[in-house]
Amino acid sequence: MRPLWKGAVSFGLVYVPVKMYAATERKNVKFNYLHEKCKTPIQYRRYCPYCDTEVAIEEIVRGYEYEKGKYVVMKEEDFEHLPGENTRSINIVDFVNLQDIDPLYYDKGYYLAPGEGGQKVYELLKKSMQETGKVAVARVVIRNKESLAVLRVANGVLTMSTMFYPDEVRKPLAIPELDYHVDVNDNELKMAVNLINNLSAEFQPEKYTDHYREQLMEVIQARVAGEGVEVAPVPQIDKVVDLMSALKASIDLAKQEREGKKKAGAKKTTRSRKATAS
Repeated sequence: MRPLWKGAVSFGLVYVPVKMYAATERKNVKFNYLHEKCKTPIQYRRYCPYCDTEVAIEEIVRGYEYEKGKYVVMKEEDFEHLPGENTRSINIVDFVNLQDIDPLYYDKGYYLAPGEGGQKVYELLKKSMQETGKVAVARVVIRNKESLAVLRVANGVLTMSTMFYPDEVRKPLAIPELDYHVDVNDNELKMAVNLINNLSAEFQPEKYTDHYREQLMEVIQARVAGEGVEVAPVPQIDKVVDLMSALKASIDLAKQEREGKKKAGAKKTTRSRKATAS
């Protein structure tokens, strides 16, 4: 992997040189838009409808629409004097408890590796955060945008997650469907809690796969091979009439699935023992 950014983490008068790497990547299936007649990829032009002409990239500028149809043009020097524009630092402003941060604020995740000669101070920051159980709230400028970020230690590595500012997180009060009042009786609550307990498990991210992407790739491979595509019928979901019956049926199904997994695990263990004995 190549680093996306090089700079330093600063807290107090201490500077930790770091390199930033993307911690995640999208695995979306990419498609090209083609002309159906000749199967040629479609090209998109930079076109000015007022001048009725294509525009060269060097003739394109950035503008802010301050009124409908009225723009102020921003030049590169306008950005150079902004706070943090030319900085290469992640400035820690507070150390807080991780559980105090609402996950809604998280945006993108990154790994931070030590820069040249920064291994010791990098390790010092890691160990001190682990010792105190704190995470760091910081400010960082990435691609001309200042972001809040949280730094924490995960799997022995300093990680950074950029965050939305409070005014970028929408309030649920704006959703009209949330303005309701219903009564939940004790039996319904007990059954729902029982269902959650039966479906509870340790979080193992490797067991969750993108079923849609897997099936889409199967369809694509079938098309490439010139084979027909069989579409599985979509199960119909009936409207729930009796909530208690639905909860009971869900609990029974969860128990059956759990028993099935236990039996499958036991068979696998038995086969392994036989193979070892032979």
